[in-house]
Amino acid sequence: MRGLHADTGYLLYRLGLRSGQLFNSFLQESGLRLRHYAVLRFLATTEGALQRELSARLGYDPSAIVGLIDDLEKLGFAERRPAPDDRRSRIVVLTEEGRSFLRGTDEAGLRVTNELLGPLDAAERETLQGLLLRIVEDGPN
Repeated sequence: MRGLHADTGYLLYRLGLRSGQLFNSFLQESGLRLRHYAVLRFLATTEGALQRELSARLGYDPSAIVGLIDDLEKLGFAERRPAPDDRRSRIVVLTEEGRSFLRGTDEAGLRVTNELLGPLDAAERETLQGLLLRIVEDGPN
């Protein structure tokens, strides 16, 4: 019988747990969690997104997205606006305060990544990044 550490899925799960713990720890002072951070980082790459798009792209339950956006709006980091092509729909956009918050997290995010990937050299990190991107982008939603 194989050992637990021979199971790639389990190892990815453990890495995800550790990553979440580290990110949540560095976000603790702001009152945000990793899920909020992910929404903000995604919004930083767009001109705005529908809540259903955020749900699909981030893999979060649609009802969870509503609460996350509510939290981010209360902090002034994101806001809902009428969608340009359908006034009945709302898009979520990153505010300047949200952009400023993200700029302030860049260094801490790098520290978390460096702690997680400390055992890997630069080439291994690049390979891992490429493999993870391939799995996430080409895998099932």
